[in-house]
Amino acid sequence: MDPIAERTLSFFLNNVPSRNVILIGAPLGILWSFLCLRFAGYLKLGKGWRTGYTRKVFHFLIFTSVVIIQFLWGTPAVCLFGGMCSLVILFALRKGNGNVLYEAMAREKDEPHRTYYIIVPYVATLIGGLAGNILFGDMAVVGYLVTGLGDAAGEPVGVRFGKHTYRVPSLASVKSVRSWEGSLAVFAMSVAAIAASIALLPNLNFTRSFFVMIPLIGLASAGVEAVSPHGWDNATMQIVPSFLAWLAL
Repeated sequence: MDPIAERTLSFFLNNVPSRNVILIGAPLGILWSFLCLRFAGYLKLGKGWRTGYTRKVFHFLIFTSVVIIQFLWGTPAVCLFGGMCSLVILFALRKGNGNVLYEAMAREKDEPHRTYYIIVPYVATLIGGLAGNILFGDMAVVGYLVTGLGDAAGEPVGVRFGKHTYRVPSLASVKSVRSWEGSLAVFAMSVAAIAASIALLPNLNFTRSFFVMIPLIGLASAGVEAVSPHGWDNATMQIVPSFLAWLAL
């Protein structure tokens, strides 16, 4: 069997949640995911926040939750939580335009492909999380935090302060731009996220050279976010920093 295929199969076999984890974690995962998305929707429809802010509120809450679940209950619980969050997102998609859950994630500027640009980041998140865990083990946490903090900072900062914009690739007909101000925020928060990863992974032997690499990994993360096709940065921003951290270690 191909080594990657073997590692993938081993990952899934070794991270099946136990019956007790499913009984407790499944309803809690659905409830928490729903509350996070409902809160983001309330900020948009109830408080008038822009979608660029509210979708990143949900993004931040979910990625932060994944990190906490990873360290308290392990990867099987993370996989279960990912499944429950997926059900909530699918429910929001079924409700569609005008629903508070859907509107929390659907950008007006993505018309007529609003649903497409909910599904793509969702799929990208799953791909990035699985690839990080299968290929880089504990270093997947670096990807979680860089994406949860770094990527989450980029769009709100860009929406609020972005004056110097540039085009990015898009796989649909929607015009997509990012800003240098947003990319700078991604870099700063990525560096902070990598530093936080060190505190959360005390059992790993971080060398002095690794600490020197932190700004470079942060810069690479910002660069990857800048050039990733619209909607796919949730995958690239998990995989690339996790790989670079694994390589540096």
